Amino acid sequence: MKTTLLKSEHYTRSPWKNGGGIFTDIADAHREGSPARDWDSLLWRFAATPIVAPGPFSHMPGIDRLQMVVGGRGLVLKSPTQDFDEREPFTTVRFTGEMEIVTALEAGPVEVVNLMARRGAAEIELDAIKQPGERMLPAGTHLVYAARGECRIRLGGEDFAISHENTLKVDLAEASRLALVSGLIVLASIRLVG
Repeated sequence: MKTTLLKSEHYTRSPWKNGGGIFTDIADAHREGSPARDWDSLLWRFAATPIVAPGPFSHMPGIDRLQMVVGGRGLVLKSPTQDFDEREPFTTVRFTGEMEIVTALEAGPVEVVNLMARRGAAEIELDAIKQPGERMLPAGTHLVYAARGECRIRLGGEDFAISHENTLKVDLAEASRLALVSGLIVLASIRLVG
């Protein structure tokens, strides 16, 4: 097990792919040997972003996306074929980067976290853990994001305190037990395939 504390003051900020806003890049991975760390070389990314006005999402062919509201409420994603209801915070929705999506805000601005991955390169999951308890984490990369205030977890017999909006990056070569002791975390899990 390898753990790295990612502090919010060291996160980078970049424009959305469509230029319509700014996202906070918490953690990402790109293809080895790529000449540039850009959207074309991206394997996966975990990021936070405010959505302050209705508007279109970026077109991201070949990317699978998971999203969750962590601040505010009332977000609905509208596509020509279906709506994705995120009115209640900490609800995960899954959609593809090819989908034409426009946001609807029913109660003002929201803050969301996104986990995205290149289709066929990684399998991803995004969950909110609100109550103390245990779960098994499979081998892979896991990001434990302190969504509300400070939280405490126990992982592989070690205790960790994670301050608000900081993230503990956990690389596991084999399965390990995660226990939420206090607080509320968002758990982003990535397993590279192929």
